[in-house]
Amino acid sequence: MAVAADGSSVGSFSGGCIETAVVAEALECLTANAPREVRFGAGSPYLDIRLPCGGGIDLLFSPLPNARVAEELFDAVSARQPFTISMDSKTGTIISAPTEQDQAVVQDGSVVHVNHVPAAKIVIFGHGAVVENLTNLTASYGLDCEILTPDLDIVDRITTEGGTAHRLKTPAASDLYQPDPWTACVFYFHDHDWEAELMKQALASPAFYIGAMGSFKTHDTRKGLLSEAGVSDADIKRMKAPIGIIPSTRDPATLALSTLTEIIETYHSRFSRIHGTIAL
Repeated sequence: MAVAADGSSVGSFSGGCIETAVVAEALECLTANAPREVRFGAGSPYLDIRLPCGGGIDLLFSPLPNARVAEELFDAVSARQPFTISMDSKTGTIISAPTEQDQAVVQDGSVVHVNHVPAAKIVIFGHGAVVENLTNLTASYGLDCEILTPDLDIVDRITTEGGTAHRLKTPAASDLYQPDPWTACVFYFHDHDWEAELMKQALASPAFYIGAMGSFKTHDTRKGLLSEAGVSDADIKRMKAPIGIIPSTRDPATLALSTLTEIIETYHSRFSRIHGTIAL
């Protein structure tokens, strides 16, 4: 969470139950130009502020001496690069570095190191109503999303609404997408002739999630085609199919929700241990 000298703020810690007090503390921190640690909830000097869970939150308030650190963090987030921010609770020193720790937060004396990994990003391949359903859900959830489809009408509708979509002219591998370790690749093709080379490309990438629509029988056929295309058994096993947490659903809206839920659960299972929360 960041607080400016005029009292405006972005970000949240508790969904609303302590934010007013956090802003007040941050403004006092800016006036004093010195870091401070404050507890909210159980054991806090704020007797009238309670968290619904009954627990407590320990927050470190650190004034930014200049815009340099904020600019570095903004650039790292924009470039989808992991980084560590180190804050000294005694001196107020703040530095950032393009590194990745094994834990979300590590305390070394008065210095707190907080690790940040990029947010999940979703790349959707396919055609049909479910493509646009998942696109809309992803936007509502607040994640970046790209669509690659042979359907020009879908491209036109999504780009008109401000989304990112590219037309696939052939089923060959494409340079239109480059998955990083925090990317999920979703395949919603009804015409499975479009799948093999694009899936091969995705399975060779560091994407944390690769899933495909279709029945178990369809996936058995798909595995044979991928094997013929030179994809190893180990890579084929990375694919989630049938996709989603709700079995055998055919409704596009339900399938999209089922898919997004599985992606978010996979992301948090993989990265929550090393995904810290930054308080500035």
